[in-house]
Formats: sequence, structure tokens, C-alpha cells
Amino acid sequence: MRKQNKIFLWSIYFDANKTRNDGRRVPKKLAVSAPKVEEIKVVAQKLGLRPEIFSGAAHPSFSWQKTGLLVIPKTESKGATIKNIAKELCSLRR
Repeated sequence: MRKQNKIFLWSIYFDANKTRNDGRRVPKKLAVSAPKVEEIKVVAQKLGLRPEIFSGAAHPSFSWQKTGLLVIPKTESKGATIKNIAKELCSLRR
């Protein structure tokens, strides 16, 4: 079911170990190694996005890995939201 007012974020979007074909959505310079959903939640809360975690969820391409899913209310485009979270995630890791 598609939710027009929600953005679904997978940790794979920010993983430097994955390729674009594998599902990474950010450039390598903004990606981090093996991000956890909890880290992304902390960053989203810092940005004021009110995230909600579904820990047992698996990305459709990697159904054997239960990495979790982060759902946030849509305030801007998904691409802009992902880029903002990636920038903060990089600064959190450094």
C-alpha cells in the first residue's frame, strides 16, 4: 500500500558498501559503512522529522536481511530528505 504523506527509508540507502544498483541512493562521499536504523533515527530526530522504526522489516532486494525500516512524515521530496539525513549521518560518524 502506498502512502503519499510518508517517506520510507531503508539503511541500504546510506550504505557505502552497496552500489547504486544494490540500492544506495546517496553519493559515495555522503555514504557511511554499514549504517544502522537506530543511527538514522537519531539523525532524523535531530532534524525534527519524527521518525518511526519497524525493526523486523527487510528491504525487498535483500529479504533475508532484517535491517529495519524508518518511516517519517513527508515534509519535502524524498531525495532532499535522504540527502539531508546523509549529510548529518556523515557528520555524526566523523
